[in-house]
Amino acid sequence: MGIISVEKSSRLIWLGRYTERAFTISRALSRYFDEMIDHDEYAYRGFLDCLGLPYIYGSRDAFIRTYIFDENDPNSLMSQLVRAMDNAIVMREELTSDTLCYVQMALDTLKQGREDSAPMLVLQQVVDDLFAFWGSADDNVANEDCRNLMKCGKYVERLDLYVRLGYPYREVEKETHKLLNRLNKVRFAHREQDAQKLLELTADEATYKANKQRIMTLLCTVLS
Repeated sequence: MGIISVEKSSRLIWLGRYTERAFTISRALSRYFDEMIDHDEYAYRGFLDCLGLPYIYGSRDAFIRTYIFDENDPNSLMSQLVRAMDNAIVMREELTSDTLCYVQMALDTLKQGREDSAPMLVLQQVVDDLFAFWGSADDNVANEDCRNLMKCGKYVERLDLYVRLGYPYREVEKETHKLLNRLNKVRFAHREQDAQKLLELTADEATYKANKQRIMTLLCTVLS
């Protein structure tokens, strides 16, 4: 098993982060969509607050059109998948074409869904494509270090979003253990003291709730 360069390691971590960002955001938006349709068209502002994003979208329809589908918005779902694809292409040899194609399928789904009258169905297809990506990675990527690096990025991003979006403590606790398990397997320099601190700060619900900001800071540094 060859040693993976620092540049490729970074590419794999960010591929994991961008695909997870697109995956979790696609799922989280459904929590706000019904509220926007049935009760408050500006309910999406709660979502923006969680992610620390500005109120630049105006109406509900502008939010859907721009935040989900506009590649020119650096915060958009489309932008996350474009960045994921950029990293995936560089790692084509390690990923295999069979695995890479699922990122392309998710991106194509968004591009083709711009005019769709049911954006939540488009997002469900994106979720399905990204599920398939990870299934293919487990089956087709032969290099275990490659898989572990992608999954380190995946779980760092998932934890960050779960904390920001207010997911239940038990979900955060579970994903923390997944991340630490991957960090123990990967041959990549990471901050072991930060990993240990993450474990301490998610040991129980009260400690977790009192230290959310500290946890997000640690997630920014643990793979440095």
